[in-house]
Amino acid sequence: MPEGPEIRIAADKVQKALTAYNIGEVWFAFPQLKHYEEILQGARVKRVDTKGKAMLIRFDNGYTIYSHNQLYGKWYIRAAYSYPKTNRQLRLALHNEKYSALLYSASDIEVLRNEEVPIHPFVSRVGPDILSENVTEQYLKERFLRKEFKGRRWSSLLLDQGFIGGVGNYLRSEILFVAGIHPNKRPIECTDEELRRAACAVKKLMIQSYETRGITNDLQLVEKLKKQGEERSSYRHWVFEREGEACRIDGTDIVKIIVGSRRLYYCPTCQKES
Repeated sequence: MPEGPEIRIAADKVQKALTAYNIGEVWFAFPQLKHYEEILQGARVKRVDTKGKAMLIRFDNGYTIYSHNQLYGKWYIRAAYSYPKTNRQLRLALHNEKYSALLYSASDIEVLRNEEVPIHPFVSRVGPDILSENVTEQYLKERFLRKEFKGRRWSSLLLDQGFIGGVGNYLRSEILFVAGIHPNKRPIECTDEELRRAACAVKKLMIQSYETRGITNDLQLVEKLKKQGEERSSYRHWVFEREGEACRIDGTDIVKIIVGSRRLYYCPTCQKES
């Protein structure tokens, strides 16, 4: 599933393609949305926001298209009415005189009045979005110790979209490694320094992943590994998908565990349980 940075990158592309010209034609695959095609035709896209893993396309006539890519959804930006060769099913098409923004394979699509967006079931429960909201490290530290979060293990907490919007599987492993926190620990068991490092890691890695299209490793080390001929899959992360390989800090073998039916990677010496 795409994580917050990937959705923000897609939102940037959709925004760039659609904001310069009025929408000429809208097409929805789902019958319950068909009547919105005429309502949105001729409108102008003002901006494209994100909330966690959801995208919000804002129109100047008071409507917003909400979409969630879920596991398989994918946006394509093409020349107007130029469709890609793909086995995916087209779900939404937005055309202007120059570009088409095409959403394939996603089934979670709705059209909302602007005032309905904040109370939408998904939007209303999602935690802060680092990439679209002004979220401070101090705010995150305080959030970590809220009653509903402080007693839960970091390994499950970081995947809860109600905690922080947009964190997914690779970011979970990478945030905990950079913060030096064992996956089994809980915020209430962490020192103030560990909480500070966790807050810093959440902000830094979300922003870095967005700016670098998914790289969470130290960027100076990345450049060194590139010069050595390493491929992207080898230099992209600190620990994610590196089971059995040497920790980049102390050489300990990286360990993979399964938490919540999903893979989590960590260094048992850099991230001590006690």
